[in-house]
Amino acid sequence: MRITGISTHVVGTPWRNLTYVRVHTDEGLTGVGETRMLGHTDALLGYLKEAEANHIAGSDPFAVEDLVRRMKYGDYGRAGEIVMSGIACVEMACWDIKGKALGVPVWQLLGGRADASDDRVKAYANGWYTVERAPDAFHKAARAVVERGYRALKLDPFGTGSFELDHAETVRSLSLVEAVRDAIGPEAELLLEMHGRFSPATAIRLARELEPFAPSWLEEPVPPENLKALAKVAERTALPIATGERIHDRIEFRELLESQAADIIQPDVGHIGGIGEARKLAATAEAHYVLVAPHNVGGSVLTAASLQLAGCTPNFKILEHFNDFADAEIKKVVKGAPQVVDGYFTLSHEPGLGVELDTDAAAEFPQQRARFNLWAEDWHKRDGGARR
Repeated sequence: MRITGISTHVVGTPWRNLTYVRVHTDEGLTGVGETRMLGHTDALLGYLKEAEANHIAGSDPFAVEDLVRRMKYGDYGRAGEIVMSGIACVEMACWDIKGKALGVPVWQLLGGRADASDDRVKAYANGWYTVERAPDAFHKAARAVVERGYRALKLDPFGTGSFELDHAETVRSLSLVEAVRDAIGPEAELLLEMHGRFSPATAIRLARELEPFAPSWLEEPVPPENLKALAKVAERTALPIATGERIHDRIEFRELLESQAADIIQPDVGHIGGIGEARKLAATAEAHYVLVAPHNVGGSVLTAASLQLAGCTPNFKILEHFNDFADAEIKKVVKGAPQVVDGYFTLSHEPGLGVELDTDAAAEFPQQRARFNLWAEDWHKRDGGARR
């Protein structure tokens, strides 16, 4: 079997574009992959066009390691977000083909279920707080999430703060967290996002204020470039620290893991080179007693790919889910999309990724000039909250 080429399909909404890649073979089998770019969709498409000619066409889709290696290192330049995202789309599509050809789900090819007694993967809700930054509104929205069966949810309550958060904004942010904790009760997991905004001193102060609400993690409390700053925060709080969505090469996680500055890592399967690369990273994290909770704010193909990782990973914690709360009109683009029932996904036993792209439906949603401006004054009102 050989790859004859790829086709790309960008599904656009006013605030995000989802890029789907179909890999075609000379035996008629096709596979699908996905990523979501923030402002770099055209650059990704340009890279994929060159990579198709230079590396992809003519390759054996079963030889996933060889294709990833050539795409990552064959052009000599150091791979960044665009290259690793392009690799991810093609890589997960090859796994999809491989699973279909052999009649098994991808998680079966990667060692089988880590827990053979349980097909469930816990989900947490994101993208749910499409409301004004007021405690009553957050309380109502959070209550609706748990009434849908979710047992974990994430929010960024901190508005547009940067490095410091003044007293008034601190009080306001804490009131939102208090309202959400009250709405979901003591047993549901509360995950707090900081989007890398704060100085270590501010993050440490906020962590102390947030401890009574028992969050399961603080995500990106400081900018991700400075591991010493992250370690400083980790040393001064008992709350678990999560980070990693903006690291695009598993090798770059080495220093983070060695520093013991994070308790949970959050690689994005669609940005870190795909399922196999994420699985290798998860094994390295396991050796450092670190949990894995993938960043997952793409569409249903990316969710399906992340679930393949979940199924075979002993140190997998929880999977982010956006699609119950965002872009409802584009759900028809993917057939067999994973669903959350009573707070959990169920692992698919269908061959490959277990999903299919409906290209006719995808064509109904052309690429848009999607924007995500974390620093805009009205970001919660215009973009529906911190949709990361």
